[in-house]
Amino acid sequence: MSTYLPTLKQLQYLVALHEHGHFGRAAEASFVSQSTLSAGIRELESLLGVTLVERSRRVVRFTALGNQVVEKAHRILREAEELADLVQAAGKPLAGQLRMSVIPTIAPFLLPRFLPRLRRERPDLQLLLREETSQDAVESLQHGRVDCVLLALPFATGEIEQAHIADDELYVAFPKGDPRDPPDVIPPSMIDEGRLLLLEDGHCLKDHALAACNRPELRASATMIGTSLHTLVQMVDNDLGLTMLPKMAIDAGILNGTEVVARPLKSKNATREIALIWRRNSPRRDDFELLAQELREG
Repeated sequence: MSTYLPTLKQLQYLVALHEHGHFGRAAEASFVSQSTLSAGIRELESLLGVTLVERSRRVVRFTALGNQVVEKAHRILREAEELADLVQAAGKPLAGQLRMSVIPTIAPFLLPRFLPRLRRERPDLQLLLREETSQDAVESLQHGRVDCVLLALPFATGEIEQAHIADDELYVAFPKGDPRDPPDVIPPSMIDEGRLLLLEDGHCLKDHALAACNRPELRASATMIGTSLHTLVQMVDNDLGLTMLPKMAIDAGILNGTEVVARPLKSKNATREIALIWRRNSPRRDDFELLAQELREG
């Protein structure tokens, strides 16, 4: 039986290389030199007696066994982080470092009014934020790169726990002077599928908007082009089409300085649920519940 056990640092280097597919970028993400990262992985391979990575001048390719080791390394690193979380959770509530992903259709509208109060009331909390699409954020959560995610439901999240923050209504945004003179409430039938502009794949708001309309032809005809809600608003303001916006963004002033008109969508599914999610059985559940409470009060 081998007495050698990989170090967490070696596993971190291996996971970083798998994620970035490039030694230089993996080293940069790991805050070490490329030679340090490369040496760490070579030492891991030497002591295990196997090849995990096939190297060439242009390509980094993981062997079949290497991919299996990476998958196991994700779980080991996540368990190690949860061990540290367990100790931290025994101390002062909602203190220390906490990593949170926030989706782009929430971050610029909720965080500016939430973060200043959080800094005042929770000075011992170091909140590290990253903005990611729903798909990438959930993957970051499952791989242990973040501790929790602020996103909109419904969305496929896997095995998680969640805390409700708010319900956010969907609005239809038209260019000013639309010949149909939009009524106070917009039925899905009034949406012209040839002019509907939506966010790119990976953003849950796109799926929420299409589900709320319940018109299959919209999914086939809508233009998936926007990288942000601000981009979509500018396109609508220039009479290039119409789009869907969450009330949160409208309340935060996304239409200021434009001539875009927004009306509520009349549909039983015309809302999205804002929620904080975290891995099931996380030892920091109490911290996440407290953070959710802070978000609700924000």
